Amino acid sequence: MPKEGNAWPCKRVGQTLRAFSLKKAERLLRRADFERVSKCGKRMDSDYFVILYCRNRLGILRLGVTVSKRVGRAVIRNRIKRLVREHFRLHKALFCNGCDVNVIAKSGASRLSSQQIREALEGIVSHISKDCNHEAVFAGTH
Repeated sequence: MPKEGNAWPCKRVGQTLRAFSLKKAERLLRRADFERVSKCGKRMDSDYFVILYCRNRLGILRLGVTVSKRVGRAVIRNRIKRLVREHFRLHKALFCNGCDVNVIAKSGASRLSSQQIREALEGIVSHISKDCNHEAVFAGTH
């Protein structure tokens, strides 16, 4: 039986993690959303990632991460997804409202350290945010 006044640390950790995670509304979840980004979006290739992105009418940045089984075991795939989500979560203020982004990991991404993944995403985020913001400004002038 727990002592009175003794708070369970796991409860606080869970609340903290939820506060800093991407909300459900900020993620691409449906197949139709991924297909729309694939068909209508712009494409940017890097050495380790393919990024598809397009504007949406929802007014929020939404992120999808695709890592196929060719990249590696589940542990590796989940690590890549976690690092990509973390990077976009920390940099979502750079994006204008209303952009859908799907990050697809290439097989070489499995060999990267956490720092190398962050560095690879740094330039990508910068390019996409400038492009999305430029489109938003241009769309607002007409």
